[in-house]
Amino acid sequence: MTKHLWKIFGGLKLPGFKSMSMSQATETAPISKILTLPLKQHIGHAAEPIVKVGDTVLKGQMIAAAKDYVSTPIHAPTSGRIIAIEERLVPHPSGIAADCIILEADGKDKWIECSENSNYRQLDASELRNIIRDAGIVGLGGAGFPSFIKLNPGPNNTIETLILNGAECEPFITCDAMLMQEQSRKIIDGLNIMRHALQVNRCIIAVEDNKRAAHTMLVNALQEHEAEYIDVIQIPTLYPAGGEKQLIKTLTGKEVPSNGLPINIGVVCHNVATAAAVATAVLEGKPLISRYVTVTGEGVEHPRNLDVLIGTPFSELVELCGRNSKAEQFIMGGPMMGFEVTSDHIPVVKTSNCILVQRKNSEPDFVMPCIRCGQCADVCPAQLLPQQLYWYARAKNFDKTQDYNLFDCIECGCCTYVCPSHIPLVQYFRFAKTEIWTQEQEKKSSDIARQRHEFRQFRMERKKAENEERKKQKRELLKKVSGEKDNGEDAKKAAIEAAMARVKAKRKTQSITPANTDNLTEKQKEKIAEVESARKKAKEES
Repeated sequence: MTKHLWKIFGGLKLPGFKSMSMSQATETAPISKILTLPLKQHIGHAAEPIVKVGDTVLKGQMIAAAKDYVSTPIHAPTSGRIIAIEERLVPHPSGIAADCIILEADGKDKWIECSENSNYRQLDASELRNIIRDAGIVGLGGAGFPSFIKLNPGPNNTIETLILNGAECEPFITCDAMLMQEQSRKIIDGLNIMRHALQVNRCIIAVEDNKRAAHTMLVNALQEHEAEYIDVIQIPTLYPAGGEKQLIKTLTGKEVPSNGLPINIGVVCHNVATAAAVATAVLEGKPLISRYVTVTGEGVEHPRNLDVLIGTPFSELVELCGRNSKAEQFIMGGPMMGFEVTSDHIPVVKTSNCILVQRKNSEPDFVMPCIRCGQCADVCPAQLLPQQLYWYARAKNFDKTQDYNLFDCIECGCCTYVCPSHIPLVQYFRFAKTEIWTQEQEKKSSDIARQRHEFRQFRMERKKAENEERKKQKRELLKKVSGEKDNGEDAKKAAIEAAMARVKAKRKTQSITPANTDNLTEKQKEKIAEVESARKKAKEES
């Protein structure tokens, strides 16, 4: 359909080199004998193994569970036996090794029992998101962000537009274009499921205007669905028109705010391959265990697209497409935003959309000083000032790089491509971002350590104060008890003395006169005299 489109700033017209890998239909790659499955194939926390060495597993069985909210599980791409859980080389610019589950295929390719959900409209959004999460689906356009999170706008956000990104703008990569040609109905099924989860009324599938076959197949499939709320819109072929922020601007005229997200302006954007994976997960009950991969470049004789199981080594796919003497450099992704891998024995992961095989540049471009021509600023689609960012990144003045909105850079490589001095600008920007993230992490760790130390000091001082208070209370109690004891003894002594005084007083007041003493015998008188003498003596002694 004809629709008003907005123009993005900057960008480049690049040679496509796409026809070389689209001359034949997508083929299914053979099952590798050994599949290497990294535990982290997405943005967020790595998955956690739930199997052990020696276990036998079925195709589609979960073998590693999501460890945190921003995480996704890993599933067995085929049936077989777990032979190791250890570090192996993974696709990464640094050539690092990471924890992986190693699966030995048994050749049977036997599936687990799958639960279909053909009546998905009867499920609420939360149930759909859980199915998509348990299927291990991430963004298949390259970033690898867990898809279920982008289908959860939260209670305070309203989504107006859902966009499927079919604008495969980088040279050489054609896996999405082939997917749109061959599985257009599945893509629209996935779009409808996402629409139900987000409860949006407007959906757009964006396709570049040089992909006529993909556009035609999507329009035909859309007519079968009779979905008037879905538009298939062609956009100008321009790099990087497929960038999320650039695509949203082209289709809606809205701009995602700096350091913001599309959800802030009521938009959610997913890749067409992600939509197809969602349809497979919900309608067929099958997790994400394979994907379309473009194998192309001058280093292979027969460039093509392959449907590849996750974990398959790059080397086997290159051999399948006919490795030649020019196969010296292996890039995962395209020439603009992809990165060179150190070995062709690393495995395909969920974000592996292309394996570009080419000859190494024997004479690398000589880096010269910046001549301040300004071409980098003219082509920057994020409207940044790459020259200023370069100077501050080079000087390690990372505060200034953030003042110039470093994190709005999408690392498309347009600035590096046009720089006449051959300065690797994007490499400087990536370096600055990494350093800032590292410093923030160190500051966060330092803050946590300081808080722990301060809390420990607080606890020790509180305990000391409590001990002093207890001692004080004990001293006061002892003093009180001692005082009461002394007072009690004094009172007792006073009472005795008072009693004795009363006895003496009574004796004084009482004069006892002996009676019947007139006719006493001499013997009786002597006896009385003895008693009186004893009394007198006792009185004197007392």
